[in-house]
Amino acid sequence: MCLPVFTQMLATMKLKKENMYKAAQGGFTNATDVADYLVKKGIPFRNAHEIIGRMVLYCIENNKAIDELSMLEFKDFSPNIEEDVYKEISLEKCVSGRKLPGGPAEENMLRSIEDGKKFLSSI
Repeated sequence: MCLPVFTQMLATMKLKKENMYKAAQGGFTNATDVADYLVKKGIPFRNAHEIIGRMVLYCIENNKAIDELSMLEFKDFSPNIEEDVYKEISLEKCVSGRKLPGGPAEENMLRSIEDGKKFLSSI
């Protein structure tokens, strides 16, 4: 019963890439990437985890995303953070780096689309 509804919905929907991008930036998806960044800078993971916890709380209290923090704000959390952090925690890097099965990396998505097409052509 749902299939006809979804068919009509998909046929008439409009994708708003800007809205999708903005929505994807919320939710602290890149918090893990900041932790990984800190570990690469020599900080033990347990300390990186604690730093990220404080950083996320700060962002929530100040209505900011992590990648909106200034370098001065980053430095308040760790002197190990440098300008390269912005590149390392960008949404693009965050998505492209998740190549595990089920991850959002482009090659995973393309593989899922192909698998879906194969499945649909087999029924």
